[in-house]
Amino acid sequence: MQARMNNPAMILPGAMQAIQALMSATEQGGVPPATLGLVHLRASQINGCTVCVDAGTCSAQQAGESDERLLAVAAWQDTLYFTPAERAALALAESVTRLSDRTDPVPDEIWDEATRHYDEATLAALILSIATTNLFNRLNVTTGQVAGSWG
Repeated sequence: MQARMNNPAMILPGAMQAIQALMSATEQGGVPPATLGLVHLRASQINGCTVCVDAGTCSAQQAGESDERLLAVAAWQDTLYFTPAERAALALAESVTRLSDRTDPVPDEIWDEATRHYDEATLAALILSIATTNLFNRLNVTTGQVAGSWG
């Protein structure tokens, strides 16, 4: 397997640094790192980004995330492994990632549940994190990046 081209963020000067600065800001936004990892993994699963699923799983394991929770992310709604706040974040991640799947992409009930668990600053961090994951997913999938090829 070979990528179609290098990751575009690695080609244009300053692009990767800008994305990394955005990621750094979201990591300082008050959302637990485990939650950010879960939403990264779920959005990447939805988008079929094997690079981000692989990297996100490895990163979460290194941070101490359990195999049970990682394996259950794809079916998070049907398990008992996740807290109410994580469930709200995962629901928001799915809605933000699947914007074109329905006429009301982020329904009030999903938004309202997220606001029960996150204040404005943490919601901002969560939304930016989801958007950044979607950016990476689109770059990797479009250019055919290969999981495991970086290491």
